[in-house]
Amino acid sequence: MIKGMTGFGSAEISVGKIKGGIEIKSQNHRYFDIVYYLPPGMSSLESGIRDAANREIERGRIMVSVKITDRPLQDIRFNKDAVHEYLRYTKILKKEFNLSGDLRPSDLIRLPGVIETREVVLEADEIWPAVKKALDAALKSLMAMRIREGKALAKDMGAILRRMLMQIKKIDSRTKAILREKKKALPNDEFLSVQKGNDISEELTRLTHYIHEFKMHLQASGGVGKKLDFVAQEMQRETNTIGSKVQDRDVSNSVIALKSKIEKLREQAQNVE
Repeated sequence: MIKGMTGFGSAEISVGKIKGGIEIKSQNHRYFDIVYYLPPGMSSLESGIRDAANREIERGRIMVSVKITDRPLQDIRFNKDAVHEYLRYTKILKKEFNLSGDLRPSDLIRLPGVIETREVVLEADEIWPAVKKALDAALKSLMAMRIREGKALAKDMGAILRRMLMQIKKIDSRTKAILREKKKALPNDEFLSVQKGNDISEELTRLTHYIHEFKMHLQASGGVGKKLDFVAQEMQRETNTIGSKVQDRDVSNSVIALKSKIEKLREQAQNVE
């Protein structure tokens, strides 16, 4: 079944003390086009995100936003070796200078080198597994929306195709009636000339074929939006030829109706992946 090109999906990112989220949106576009909104220093994730999205999506404008909402700003480390050294020298000083008293914990943590702090820098390689997991979940949700849209589009276009077949029957019936009238009213030579000039059997056959071809593509699972647009263009070409060959009010009305429906098909094809 065909898929639409509009969708949205989101998921949470969680790895240790790092929390965040990912959102992915898709809109209509002639080709596969992706835009990234990533935290500073995370540009190396782009290729992985693109590959994951392109495995699911063939066509559309894709917008991927990754946000980090919670993360430790500083990493605090306690240097035990420095404490041991301070205590060792304290004992030496007490013994050598006959001093009394002990170092309290509050005194120790003020001494240089006992407590070390450094700014936490997010590494793209470390966060990627969590981002990939969230990306897959968001893509699954987005694709579900695109599939639902595809079903709605297929239903709508299927109804248009059925109405087109009804118009073709009307045209076929009317042109046959015109020829019967002409045969009664005209000499044989003139009638043969009119019959040849008004013969649209090939055009009707091709137009009917294109309708069935269009219906077949509606059942396809891959990206067929461009194929649908091409088939609709061929429908339009055959319809124009029919209108130019048969100069009759009833046929002209049916041709106008066909053109209107083909235009709707082309508009809807722009929404199909």
